[in-house]
Amino acid sequence: MTETSSQPIPEKAKPSLFQQLELDMRLLGMIGAFVILCIGFNIFTDGRFLTPRNLFNLSIQTVSVAIMACGMVFIIVTRHIDLSVGALLATTSAVMAMTQTELLPQVLGMGLNNPATWAITIVVGLFVGTLIGAFHGWMVGYLTIPAFIVTLGGFLVWRNVAWYLTSGQTIGPLDSTFLMFGGTNGTLGTTTSWLFGFFATAIAIWALWSSRRAKAAHGFPVKPVWAEATLAGIIAIAILGYVYIVNSYAIPARRLQRMFEARGETMPEGLVVGYGIPISVLILIIVAVTLTIVARKTRFGRYIFATGGNPDAAELSGINTRLLTVKIFALMGFLCAVSAVVASARLANHSNDIGTLDELRVIAAAVIGGTALSGGIGTIYGAILGALIMQALQSGMAMVGVDAPFQNIVVGSVLVLAVYIDIVYRKRLGAK
Repeated sequence: MTETSSQPIPEKAKPSLFQQLELDMRLLGMIGAFVILCIGFNIFTDGRFLTPRNLFNLSIQTVSVAIMACGMVFIIVTRHIDLSVGALLATTSAVMAMTQTELLPQVLGMGLNNPATWAITIVVGLFVGTLIGAFHGWMVGYLTIPAFIVTLGGFLVWRNVAWYLTSGQTIGPLDSTFLMFGGTNGTLGTTTSWLFGFFATAIAIWALWSSRRAKAAHGFPVKPVWAEATLAGIIAIAILGYVYIVNSYAIPARRLQRMFEARGETMPEGLVVGYGIPISVLILIIVAVTLTIVARKTRFGRYIFATGGNPDAAELSGINTRLLTVKIFALMGFLCAVSAVVASARLANHSNDIGTLDELRVIAAAVIGGTALSGGIGTIYGAILGALIMQALQSGMAMVGVDAPFQNIVVGSVLVLAVYIDIVYRKRLGAK
């Protein structure tokens, strides 16, 4: 009779705090790097970096790149690349500048500040951007020209098309309503900002709770209640903290006085009014939420990630990958036009160098945010955080007094380092 020895069953290791919260460690590392970056620059600038004024400016400077980085996530996830985003931004900016200063006054007799000028201008810009993007996608998807070549050609073509459209001149001034999409010229005000902050917090917590209920209903494991409450608290602090910061940046007294005079009113003595959330940041939030829903909840989003994960299998399963490519590049062109609205409105004019080197910044933001160049992996919120890190790095170096050429050296080095860290991180995940 054979005697069998029973081996003790090893006890399952107790999950750590981060495991219970189900936090992405890579995302957590990015947030940590951003915090360290901000604290470091605040020390070197004698406390000027973390002032409400600088954080307000940092947010509106990030928007243009962040919007395009959201679209770049879909491009890279499907194993393509777009090197023409900065040039396309310049072309759509030139089209919109010429539309409101030359085309509308001459053709329809609608000058600047006409109630319809800004709307027609933006529609024209969005149409042109989407059309150019779709054309790029058609060449990539149906003519099977590599995206690198198509968009490298687009980088050269559209940058110079923008120059010819304006004859190399700076175009301005622009429509006053149009300028509201740029930053300080258009904000929600303190009261509306607080209302939006509480509303956004409520929606975020509701979405968190709905996700938990859906998982539980289908038998999937859920976080402990305390973990859900902790995440909800972090989200609330982040949203309301940002609202507090932008509301703390007061409108300069002279500008506030001119605003009262324009309405025929007298400004009360000693009045202090904050800016509130910029409309451009609100646009970024809308883009981010919309694309996140598209990526997670729609067939289009599932097709994007399935194609990026395995293009051959996706095509064999019936996905029209060629048409999908056209749609993705059209979306990228649309977002470039949205960014052009924000960028030109922030500058209050169209200039020839608008969007210069945005290709580097957009791709770097997406990659730093965790989008894998091998395809199939990427998040919208990661790309926005990547754009914020890039802008914080550049703004901080500028405040410290670092020369522009060295700033680009640092940004390029950070991009390479981010890709290397991503490779190491994914290898370790695969080894587990």
